[in-house]
Amino acid sequence: MTSYDYLIVGGGQVSDDAARGVREKDRDGSIGILSDDVDAPYTRPALTKKLWTDPEFTEAQVPLGTAEATGATVRLGARVTAVDPSGREVVTADGEHIGYGRLLLATGSEPQGLPGDEDEDVIVFRSFADYRALRRRAQPGARAVVVGGGYIGSELAAALVQNDVEVTLCYPQEVLGGEQFPTRIARRHQQLFEDAGVHLMPGRRVDETRRRADGALEAVLDDGTALTADVIVVGLGATPRVDLAARAGLEVREGVVVDTRLRTSDPSIWAAGDIAEYPDAILGRTRIEHVDHARASGDAAGRSMAGDDAPYDHTPYFYSAIFGTSWEAIGSVRAELRTHEVDLDAQRMVVYYLDEQKRPVGVLLWNVEGARDRARQVLADAPTDPEQLDGRIR
Repeated sequence: MTSYDYLIVGGGQVSDDAARGVREKDRDGSIGILSDDVDAPYTRPALTKKLWTDPEFTEAQVPLGTAEATGATVRLGARVTAVDPSGREVVTADGEHIGYGRLLLATGSEPQGLPGDEDEDVIVFRSFADYRALRRRAQPGARAVVVGGGYIGSELAAALVQNDVEVTLCYPQEVLGGEQFPTRIARRHQQLFEDAGVHLMPGRRVDETRRRADGALEAVLDDGTALTADVIVVGLGATPRVDLAARAGLEVREGVVVDTRLRTSDPSIWAAGDIAEYPDAILGRTRIEHVDHARASGDAAGRSMAGDDAPYDHTPYFYSAIFGTSWEAIGSVRAELRTHEVDLDAQRMVVYYLDEQKRPVGVLLWNVEGARDRARQVLADAPTDPEQLDGRIR
């Protein structure tokens, strides 16, 4: 039976940083990465951003070079179906048993699809392979329907329209970004898409996709409207893949429960990235799905597996960038929360999201750079008077 000192299940961003983290502490231990992807670990944010908008950033820059940098054995198309903590082994879909000394679960999230027959022109977007499939279809003049107004949907709608694709964006909110941003910013956000020529369908959900008898592809909305497209791109969010951990008997709530060193209820198993429910030093116990957390928690888990006692004390941020406008956020950023808004100038704004005691629980930095640490400090030392926030970030 093949066995590794350090075995990582999952081949996303976490696996790369975890392997590098292991190597910081252990130069010789064997590292195995089991990935059900068809590509070795790669940088995911580029799939909806730089690959579409920066001509100097190419597909060759997407792979992270994990095996070359760390000596890890990366096995692609290897889907793990079971973990046996007592035997310290995992089982793959083809029945192979692989042993481990220490195991990291980095299984990521499963993208949400739509009802309808499987169709190669309906792309539930998540992977590098999905990017390549969409890029082949994103010819000038092609018609694309993008489903979902969150990170993936909005970034892809922006990417496609900037590549001369005719884009229709369908989303359930009345204003694009309205589930996160205060009304003033949400309207500004939506205007960026209108000005770029994206056809917006607010307040609409796509119920299914289908092929007509004449072969045309359609997205059917909840009001019965059928939108014809050459390609339909689905960006409806994702669900953490925690089933493997749950079946192994690990403690699972909203995610796989870990301690400050990202160790699970089994002392030989760690979890990081999307699936980890961890005790954040500022935000409390939480689960975060963004790349900053994937990178930082992957590195921390790798070092922890290799004997480092330092806690995972990084509070992650999340971000997006479209049409030359960027924003970053830390903490709870939900439109239903009360907000305290501070205009820095005509283009830049800081929004503080407040709890019932009027303490900030989230910070949105709209076109504000270099202020993440100050935002973290605001949340760590939260004033109870919103007026005290006016000068905290300038």
